[in-house]
Amino acid sequence: MEAATAIRSSFHIYRPSNSSARSGVLITNGPDFIPFSFKSRLSSRWIKHYPSVLHSNPGSRRFSAIGASLSSAFESDGSTSQIAPLRLESPIGQFLYQILVSHPHLVPAAVEQQLEQLQTDRDAEKKQEEPSASGTDLVLYRRIAEVKANERRKALEEILYALVVKKFMDADVTLVPTLAPSSSDSSGRVDSWASQDEKLEQLHSPEAHEMIQNHLALILGNRVSDANSVAQISKLRVGQVYAASVMYGYFLKRVDQRFQLEKSMKVLPDGMNEEETNIEMRSQSQSDSSNPEVSSWSGGISPGGFGHGIKPTRLRTYVMSFDAETLQKYATIRSKEAVSIIEKHTEALFGRPEIVVTPQGTIDSSKDELVKISFGGLKRLVLEAVTFGSFLWDVESYVDSSWPARFHS
Repeated sequence: MEAATAIRSSFHIYRPSNSSARSGVLITNGPDFIPFSFKSRLSSRWIKHYPSVLHSNPGSRRFSAIGASLSSAFESDGSTSQIAPLRLESPIGQFLYQILVSHPHLVPAAVEQQLEQLQTDRDAEKKQEEPSASGTDLVLYRRIAEVKANERRKALEEILYALVVKKFMDADVTLVPTLAPSSSDSSGRVDSWASQDEKLEQLHSPEAHEMIQNHLALILGNRVSDANSVAQISKLRVGQVYAASVMYGYFLKRVDQRFQLEKSMKVLPDGMNEEETNIEMRSQSQSDSSNPEVSSWSGGISPGGFGHGIKPTRLRTYVMSFDAETLQKYATIRSKEAVSIIEKHTEALFGRPEIVVTPQGTIDSSKDELVKISFGGLKRLVLEAVTFGSFLWDVESYVDSSWPARFHS
């Protein structure tokens, strides 16, 4: 139960004071771990089934032909192979999902086409003049515009999700399916998936990999290498660990991208060259035990438990050199679409939690489900989550740099 204790000590439900905030904000207790702190309630909408409607330009015969064959195949068997836990709902999302299954190499071109179509629809809507008359017509016009904007936002979310799934496919990594006891495992364990730890670790830079090892050590303590032992853990807590690790991966990719750029240009801050950093890290390692920040990470767990094995690293030293404003900037998820993806993907994996807050402000865990999972399975989940966050930053940056208006429409 050590892992359960560690996880329970490390998370809290955080309610932002400004409920209308545009994006998720990470509460940074240290660069190795960022608690779950965006919306505490996951989306209440269940995955619905919509008929596939393909949007394509008249001149795009290639995609029209592929779309027609995919649509026919989808309608004939009513389903597609499950390559990700979240089933996409929008017509664009379903179209991309089907391409991911049958023609994954065409996904980038299909995404570009769909983004162009979204921009065309948005521009056409802007050209329409708002009715001058007041009353019912004006209310109806604005309501229609709101619905269309929500549809575009949902389509954009699912485009981002499809791109993340494509990056996992390119890396030959299979996403963990929805957590449920395996029928082939009599013990009732939920982690029946194959280990892909090595593949996941190779997707990060050496500096980021060191930070990820620290993140694992904070969560699993001295059980990082104990892959076969099984623990019974709160499903809600495991879901919170996963969501927080996605956000940590997003944050880590942002700072690592900046670090690698400054490193290549030889403009790292003073004291960040190899020899000076090694000396600083040895000094930091000796002082960590008395550092109040490190003490707060440990959650009061005895040595060898939560927080065991945290090592000073070059990237960690770099992040600690940030001022508070810069750190907050890098610890903020830029778009509502990315926040929504994290919520929905986590809910698809772990189900919708029944969160009951008592009058005292604490969480009633009486209805929380316990799951049996090995420490190796927990490690696999965390590695996947960190990589998911890293990929989410990549695809969000790609869309935002190529079509900057997409996240602001």
